Amino acid sequence: MSHKVYIAGVGMIPFRKPGASETYDAMGAGAVRQALEDAGLAYNDVQQAYAGYVYGDSTCGQKALYHVGMTGIPVINVNNNCATGSSALFLARQAVQSGAVECALAVGFEFMKPGPLMSNWTDRAPALERAHKLVSELVGREDIPSAIRQFAGAGKAHMDKYGTKLETFAKIRAKASEHAARNPLAVFRNVVSTEDVMNAPMLWEGVITRLMACPPTCGGAAAIVVSEAFAKKRGLRTDVLIAAQSVTTDLPSTYDARDMIRVVGFDMSRLAAQQVYEEAGIGPKDIDVIELHDCFAQNELITYEALGLCPEGGAEKLVNDGDNTYGGQWVVNPSGGLLSKGHPLGATGLAQCYELTHQLRGTAGDRQVPGAKVALAHNVGLGGACVVTAYQSA
Repeated sequence: MSHKVYIAGVGMIPFRKPGASETYDAMGAGAVRQALEDAGLAYNDVQQAYAGYVYGDSTCGQKALYHVGMTGIPVINVNNNCATGSSALFLARQAVQSGAVECALAVGFEFMKPGPLMSNWTDRAPALERAHKLVSELVGREDIPSAIRQFAGAGKAHMDKYGTKLETFAKIRAKASEHAARNPLAVFRNVVSTEDVMNAPMLWEGVITRLMACPPTCGGAAAIVVSEAFAKKRGLRTDVLIAAQSVTTDLPSTYDARDMIRVVGFDMSRLAAQQVYEEAGIGPKDIDVIELHDCFAQNELITYEALGLCPEGGAEKLVNDGDNTYGGQWVVNPSGGLLSKGHPLGATGLAQCYELTHQLRGTAGDRQVPGAKVALAHNVGLGGACVVTAYQSA
């Protein structure tokens, strides 16, 4: 059986720089308490919980949730790199959609260190070993941190293939700051201009500046998903429906194409989007608001094309036409996105859910997209996993 699944409640604590946040368990518990209050439910009503984080020991989810309650329910810990939060939501939704439970919780949190992402393990082969080898062959630059090499390398490939200007990526970053200025939960709320972004220190000469990369941040977010029958029985809101959702992983083309744009997940993003459009019965032009994975400004531009917002090679025109902000075809990352809101890995996908839920409810305040009825979330993790989710106001 397949049941409709609704977002009954969401919670999110303000994202903070490393060293300025609460502990991971306090952040996770705080987000869960908010989601339960928003839904009008008690923790005793939750039948399964999925806890997402990347940097933590096993059963960190239990530690966070035990602050809220100890009811003996299954708590499943989820790690899917930067797509972890959305992967936890996918599992919670799947449990409700299948009829296994009527009420499930997804929570994501991350307690991060300053500086570039690094593995905590030095005595075993890294999960991204194959990708790292290919990146070394395609772009070199062993002096640059791995994530920058990958995503900036993809941006450079786009520049080389389509003539995309560095200034276009700077425009995306400036747009993110303008959106984040309206979001009290974002870590960076200062507005920067395209010129500010261009004049920031270069991380790779002519390819990426420091302001085009998202900052490491700490935070937590959560969502309660319920069946239609449970919502009606308990008098819960049913105004935001998860209309479709897809999780994809890498395809042979990720490596075989020897194309940096493919290495950072273009094809699995495109496949996930296609599956979601088909399941929901919508197309890109039906979407009003989008939260997508802008870990780098370069990845936001590439993702426009992967989601079918424009043809391959057409993203620069989309940016220059203003079709990624208020007054354009779509409002992309009204929260400020990862670039300005922050990117605590395990929380990111559920923070997207928080933002889009409020957009569809019409409760997003100064950043409200007028008349938003259909929303799309895109959350990608190298290694790899991509989660695309379509939400609709019901």
